[in-house]
Amino acid sequence: MLPELLQTTNLFYLLHRIDIDLADQQQKAGCQFCGGPLHYSPYQRKPRGGPDELPEDLFIRFSLCCGNEECRRRTLPPSMLFMDRKVYFRVVILLLLTLRQNKPREYSKASLMRMVGVSRKSINRWLQYFRDIFPQSNLWKTVRGVVVSTVQNHNLPGSLTGYYLQHSQTTEKAVISTLRLLATGLLPVK
Repeated sequence: MLPELLQTTNLFYLLHRIDIDLADQQQKAGCQFCGGPLHYSPYQRKPRGGPDELPEDLFIRFSLCCGNEECRRRTLPPSMLFMDRKVYFRVVILLLLTLRQNKPREYSKASLMRMVGVSRKSINRWLQYFRDIFPQSNLWKTVRGVVVSTVQNHNLPGSLTGYYLQHSQTTEKAVISTLRLLATGLLPVK
């Protein structure tokens, strides 16, 4: 069921809609540095891994710029679609790593490479990031206490996605819950 989600355009539209809402919330809050008004200053990305028929409207990374002349700092609101400067969509990274970690016999690195055209080197980098860097991040340290203990740091993000797959009504809701936690640090709304 997880591999089929990568070809579902509705999931990408939904994640884009959530990104719009996150950017709107950030804009309403104002500049975190001076309190000034924030203005949209989005930029185009060229993400990989999604369905071929995705419109370019979904390739926009929202960015906000302070309207105060003395400040003018940029702010990047959290994103469900994009993961930092990674080239692949966040959901693609999440699902590939979840498949690799939760079903290693069924989904070898070679089969994952064929699935979305990713290199072995990229998969290894993503695994290393979630094994070594992400567990030390402030975001994970903040939410770790409220995440169930069956979610293991050494098996992120697979164990987190696995937990939500067991406790969500649909696969799509489980993936969105996982993405929400990883992108914003907020627990899913029940």
